[in-house]
Amino acid sequence: MKKLFATKTEVVREGYSLGIDIGTSFVKAVKLKRSKEKTELCSFLLEPIQIDLTAILKKLTEGPASRFTTLSVSGASSIIRYINFLKMNADELKNALKFEAQKYIPFALADVNIDSCILKPDLADNKMLVLLAAVKKDYLSVRLKSVADSGIKVNTVDLDSLALVNSFIYNYPQAGPVEHQAAALINIGHSVTNLNIIEGQIPQLSRDINIAGKNFTQKIVEILELDNNAAEQLKLNPDKDRMTKVIQIMESVLSVLAAELRTSFDYYESQSASSVKKIYLSGGTSLFPGLNGMLSGLLDVEVVCWDPFAQVAMQKDIDIAKIKDAGGQFAVALGLALRG
Repeated sequence: MKKLFATKTEVVREGYSLGIDIGTSFVKAVKLKRSKEKTELCSFLLEPIQIDLTAILKKLTEGPASRFTTLSVSGASSIIRYINFLKMNADELKNALKFEAQKYIPFALADVNIDSCILKPDLADNKMLVLLAAVKKDYLSVRLKSVADSGIKVNTVDLDSLALVNSFIYNYPQAGPVEHQAAALINIGHSVTNLNIIEGQIPQLSRDINIAGKNFTQKIVEILELDNNAAEQLKLNPDKDRMTKVIQIMESVLSVLAAELRTSFDYYESQSASSVKKIYLSGGTSLFPGLNGMLSGLLDVEVVCWDPFAQVAMQKDIDIAKIKDAGGQFAVALGLALRG
């Protein structure tokens, strides 16, 4: 986690890279071919989670691509904190964390892997902004084994939230610093919604919220008395006859999520001279027609859906229509692949 973000201007290592986002509902994976001139999408995978995850992942070893991957984690077994430390170099920070990390992590240090990165080295009062990340070892070992059984080797472990930031900054470098303004990246997955607030290209707050796609689906199941599969399909492709009812159901859950987001925005704005002026939306649930407008109305902030492949070239055999339809479901996987 020492190099958190990939930018369009950095010197890249040429070759193939693979990013795998194993969600609770779908596996999303991206293969990139990277050179100094461009980044190309070679192939992608979007498949429902099955009992035999190994069979799905083995498909990623086909063709000319790296057998090494970047993998991500999120949820209750991982944590990100942004901390003001006294100014020091990276080696001094590493030593300091042996004694200081327990203040910020709600797990026993013996049970977690931790890492850190200096985000802003020159704050006032001889301070610096540090990102501290931790993941529980038992959770990580299970995730690593699921990939290793397929013959793929993990060379880097990231967090969903940081991969999301990486993907966004690479594709939207023009959404750079505006004084006293910040942007929020909201990725609504199946079980978790990832929230990042960034100023320029630096994250300032990250949070996983346990209100996500499954909550929308479950509410449709309860109100319309459908099975889970039918409710999931209706959520993403509502028919004309039931559109009004589905919108009402979606809004009822979205209002709860919006309240959690507003709490985070208010906390951030109480600690900063900046305020959130724009929201960039991704994740499977963002595909619901008009969800961005509904969320904008609830939060009184502009909300737009963004394309994780905006600055990525497509090789000629890529199914362009399919990748566009999937939209922001690949935001995390693309950010992982950019790590190389």
